Amino acid sequence: MDRYIVMFYKVIMDGAGHDRRVLQHRAVVRANSEVGALYEAKALFREVANIADWRLRADTCEAVVLAGSPT
Repeated sequence: MDRYIVMFYKVIMDGAGHDRRVLQHRAVVRANSEVGALYEAKALFREVANIADWRLRADTCEAVVLAGSPT
């Protein structure tokens, strides 16, 4: 199993009218794949934030395998 860091972002418009991604939450999870890591992290985010759907607090998410993680 690999370790992944999953980051959740909210897209907001800055003062100049450009979209910016603002980090809302991040989690380190163990999973067999990137898809599994996203699934696990979304469930964790919902639990920690006490919300029914992670999209209430974030617009996008991405998973990155951590260096040194066994393959």
